[in-house]
Amino acid sequence: MDPAQFFAASRVVIVAGKGGVGKTTVSGAVARAAALRGRSTLIVQVEGKSGLANLFGQPPFDYDEVTLAPGGGADGSADVTARTLTPDDALIEYLQAHGMSRVSRRLASSGAVDMVATAAPGIKDILILGKVKQLEQLGAADLIVLDAPAAGHAISFLRSARGLLDAVRVGPINAQARDVLELLTDPSRCQVVLVTLPEETPVNELVQTAYSLEDEVGVSLGPVVVNGMYPQIDGLDEDPVAAAAAAGAALRTGEAEALAHAAAFRSHRMALQAEQVGRLAEMLPLPQLTLPYLFDADLGPAELEVLAQELLVGIGGLAPTPGDGDR
Repeated sequence: MDPAQFFAASRVVIVAGKGGVGKTTVSGAVARAAALRGRSTLIVQVEGKSGLANLFGQPPFDYDEVTLAPGGGADGSADVTARTLTPDDALIEYLQAHGMSRVSRRLASSGAVDMVATAAPGIKDILILGKVKQLEQLGAADLIVLDAPAAGHAISFLRSARGLLDAVRVGPINAQARDVLELLTDPSRCQVVLVTLPEETPVNELVQTAYSLEDEVGVSLGPVVVNGMYPQIDGLDEDPVAAAAAAGAALRTGEAEALAHAAAFRSHRMALQAEQVGRLAEMLPLPQLTLPYLFDADLGPAELEVLAQELLVGIGGLAPTPGDGDR
């Protein structure tokens, strides 16, 4: 599949997954990959202190939009911008847009959102998703990447619109929920990309999340991203002493045993991840994109570039979906 077509298929991509699987890193890689194919991209994060700014080598950001990676360079890339959305900020902006500037900040600082949320569960999520919907309709960027809450909250987060439609039958909240649900259930406007690690528990949770989102929300699911894959290494079953001799090297005392243990660990790890990737394919009939495990304590722009390029290669290997040629 042409990556440019892939990133043009939906205007909003929601990245979700269990905590600790690298969801935010994948959000950054998706945004950077799209920008490398000329799509201006806005990353929206709903949970602060995610490390997204560090990934781009930039200082932390908040509600105001900032540029994480300017485009227009020799690589022909587009801008990657970002902002953090919170229910309070979204409420303030909503009230100001409706002529209630004088009371907007007082309501937010008084905890009004929390009180309303107690009476109408899901209102906080609707405030955020409603802002995402507005950004999409205004054409804030060619692509909006929403770094969603961790998997457990992601389901209730995306289910909030349908829940509020049932709970609030009329009025602006009902209208907002209906608009948000239309966004979430329209594949040409929105798709969800789920992230996992090649391990049993994250795979199980991803499969459960996928079916819950399809059944309870009706969203379109994009390819699954399997993050943290150990690259394949050949020759791990070779005798370390013989391999060293063939390479014209000599091993010191204890090095052969250490190499043998390292090779056994790597072989075991690769066997386990192959098993889990195969199990995921059997349980969930969605295309898979894989990202390598990077042996770095802190990921920055250089590592992000590696991941973005890996995504582009993976997307290029996907089979075209019906209608791709018509977009």
